[in-house]
Amino acid sequence: MSDAPFRPFETHLDLENSTKILRDALNGAEDGELFLERRRSESLVFDDGRVKTASYDASEGFGLRAVNGEVAGYAHATEISEAALKRASETARLAVGQGGGILAPAPAGTNKKLYTDSDPIAGADFPVKIETLREIDSFARELDSRVVQVTATIAATLQEVAILRPEGGLVTDVRPMTRVNVSVIVEENGRRESGTAGGGGRVALDGLLDPQDWQGKAREALRIALVNLEAEPAPAGVMDIVLGPGWPGILLHEAIGHGLEGDANRKGASVFAGLMGQQIASKGVTVLDDGTIPDRRGSITVDDEGTPSGKNVLIEDGILVGFMQDRQNARLMGDKPTGNGRRESYAHVPMPRMTNTYMLGGDADPADIVADLDDGIWAVGFGGGQVDITNGKFVFSCTEAYRVKNGKVGAPVKGATLIGDGANALKRIQALGNDMALDPGMGNCGKAGQWVPVGVGQPTVKIGGLTVGGAGN
Repeated sequence: MSDAPFRPFETHLDLENSTKILRDALNGAEDGELFLERRRSESLVFDDGRVKTASYDASEGFGLRAVNGEVAGYAHATEISEAALKRASETARLAVGQGGGILAPAPAGTNKKLYTDSDPIAGADFPVKIETLREIDSFARELDSRVVQVTATIAATLQEVAILRPEGGLVTDVRPMTRVNVSVIVEENGRRESGTAGGGGRVALDGLLDPQDWQGKAREALRIALVNLEAEPAPAGVMDIVLGPGWPGILLHEAIGHGLEGDANRKGASVFAGLMGQQIASKGVTVLDDGTIPDRRGSITVDDEGTPSGKNVLIEDGILVGFMQDRQNARLMGDKPTGNGRRESYAHVPMPRMTNTYMLGGDADPADIVADLDDGIWAVGFGGGQVDITNGKFVFSCTEAYRVKNGKVGAPVKGATLIGDGANALKRIQALGNDMALDPGMGNCGKAGQWVPVGVGQPTVKIGGLTVGGAGN
């Protein structure tokens, strides 16, 4: 596959003919588009002193969609040709029938440029990347004699998309993504623990290969591992919780964010369905989904339907004021698209998805919030979690947490899980710190079998009465 700039209509299709084929497919439908994509990705993993994997993937294809009411016809192919496009047009049209709808207005345009369009894979030579991984491995081992294993990863992707509308409008976006991760395992007296740190965003790779950047990640991974080496079994029971800033916003993303996506509310499947305009969180709680933050992992100049991304307020001072919408669900709900129509690739249909979801900070000093905790857990790092959007119930595992009694931070705890439901957790927020932060750029979100990159963020937050699963009191 050529590394030339992505010009799908110049190299594969005639714009005028493609538009005519798309219009034929959408005759009588309410909406639809032709989505073309080329993607290249590289991943290098250095594990236990050697290169474990070095992979390079390239793909391209298109997806054609026709939408009428709640019905959508979708066809995709890896062959970008007029013949394949005609076959896809016929297939998509079969699903929506003769239609009779009126074509929805096209998305508004945008002149924003939120990130570089340079190729991050070509941003550094392959030998430089391998040597950087060796340096990370050596540096992490030299930090502490207890380090017994190091895993370092460099990943870069360039996704190039073109979205053709039936009105003839063509929207393009070039989306880079880079990330560097470091994981370490430490051992002392026969006990082994691990720690991981990393991140990146829609930025060039050279900044992440700077020693000042990856050395910080290695030190943080070691710090977390050493904290866990001293951790005691977590208590169990109902107690107050203080969540740290930044990455702990993943709990907000999962337990609350999914429930504020348009499709779940249109279908009545969300715990927040029918609550627009009502108080669903403590006063002072404001939550946004913002795809317009420059260089962030979850940001998109336009979504995968061609709608410019937005800075959308979902909860304002505790009141539900908005949902995240794609074009189809917005139309069916009498709402406006918010720039949240996202898809994993050309082989997937778009749906309402989060971008960068975060809670605004308050005016409390984070140290005072922790000091106000009589008997509970201070959780500053999270691993995996699960949520049921129909009732908002969630379970999250902590990767770094501490026991707090009478306002004093005690020993780190291991094996703590936080259990609750998003709707009640929002109403039990008791304090918001003045330290709102976004995560370092490492989030991925799964929904209906599709994965997209996202960002999260929040300040230090105190929540009353969550259930902690652990080893016992």
